[in-house]
Order: sequence, then structure tokens, then C-alpha cells
Amino acid sequence: MVLIAALVMLSACATTDEEEESNLGASELYKEAKEALEAGDYETAVQRYESLEARYPFGQYAQQAQLDIAYAYFKFDEPESAIAAADRFIKLYPRHPRVDYAYYLRGIIKFAQGKGAFDGLESQDPAKRDPGAAEKAFRYFSEVVQRFPDSEYAEDAALRMIYLRNNLARHHLLVAQFYMKREAYVAVVNRAKHIVETFHESPSVVPALELMADAYEHLGLHDLAKDARRVYEKNKDKNKEG
Repeated sequence: MVLIAALVMLSACATTDEEEESNLGASELYKEAKEALEAGDYETAVQRYESLEARYPFGQYAQQAQLDIAYAYFKFDEPESAIAAADRFIKLYPRHPRVDYAYYLRGIIKFAQGKGAFDGLESQDPAKRDPGAAEKAFRYFSEVVQRFPDSEYAEDAALRMIYLRNNLARHHLLVAQFYMKREAYVAVVNRAKHIVETFHESPSVVPALELMADAYEHLGLHDLAKDARRVYEKNKDKNKEG
């Protein structure tokens, strides 16, 4: 009986909260959502923003609420919902004065997801590691830098790209070395090419070129090996000068 009574009370409280929320206008919902967000109560913030979007999709608070809810989802540990909200904002308001933040936020979300991708890279079988989140973060930050070079977020995005570039290149280099030990020379060439073409300013480019040349030699492609060795020597000398 005590348990039943407790459940009834909880149900009544939930119903009361829902009724109170349903009586709030757009400005009240937005105010409560923003206050909850600033206080770190991300669950309440998400709930209020969702209610605001559902009930007042075209009101004066709709645009800011759709941007804020992306951040609220992120802090509430719902990264996919956060990305979807940011994507939706970009699609609906491509010329909004704060659309650069939506682009930047996507990068931050994926950056946070990919943090562990580079931990213990030297451990056995690096080929099994998935750097997908880090690669997406790199692309998202690249969009910020290219589309909004004067944005307040551009400098931080560029710095994070350097970090991601170097670590992603290192990841692919370790995978290429892993394949070389197993005499998978075509796979070595493909990984090395990816490093050179995608992460061309990374410290991993020079060893990647050396691996590429060695792999071509093993494959009997001596002209390609010679070309790779020539580029390797040129870049090696540049690194020494730098």
C-alpha cells in the first residue's frame, strides 16, 4: 500500500509539472530554459527548449532556442541529438548572424567524442581503432575556418585542426607501419598516400613517403618508388632547414 501511494504521489507530481509547463508562454519557457542551462541543469533545459520548439516553432524565441538546444543536448551527453539540432539550425537559418557558432559547435561535439581515439596509439593493431569522430571534427572545424574566417571561433577552430591533423596523420602512419610488418604493401601505399594528400603539413608526411617508397619497391614498381624517394628527400631537407 505504501509503495502504491508513493507511485501515485510521483505520478501526481509529474502531472502537475506538465500542467505548469503547459501554462507557460514562449518568453517564460525560454527564460526557464536559459536559466536551467546557465545553472547546469541540462535535463530541464532540454525539456523547456523542446516544449518551446514544439509549441512556438515560429515565434520570436524559436531561432535562439534551436541554437541553444544544440548546446544543451551536448552538455546533457546526447551528442547525436546535438549534431542534429545544429544541422537543423544551419539548414533553416543559413544567414543567421550566429550560424558560425552552429558550425563550430558541431566540431566541438565531435572533438569531444574523438578524444580517446589517440590514446595508446602504439598499442597492438592500431588498424582496429576508429578515428571517425576526430575526422568529422576536422572537417567541421575546416568549414568554420573556410566559411567564416573572421568569426570569433575561427582561431580556436584552426588550432584544433592542427592538433587533429597531427594526431590523425600519426594514427594513419602507425597503421601503415602495421601493414608493412605484415607485408600488405598495397595497403601501405594507400595509407601513405592518404597522409601525404590529406595531412600535408604534418610531421608524419616524411616517414609516410619513406614507407611509400619501400612499399613500391616491394611491389616491383621501381619508377614509382624512385619518385616517392625523390619527394621524400626533398621534404626531409625542408624539415632540416625548418
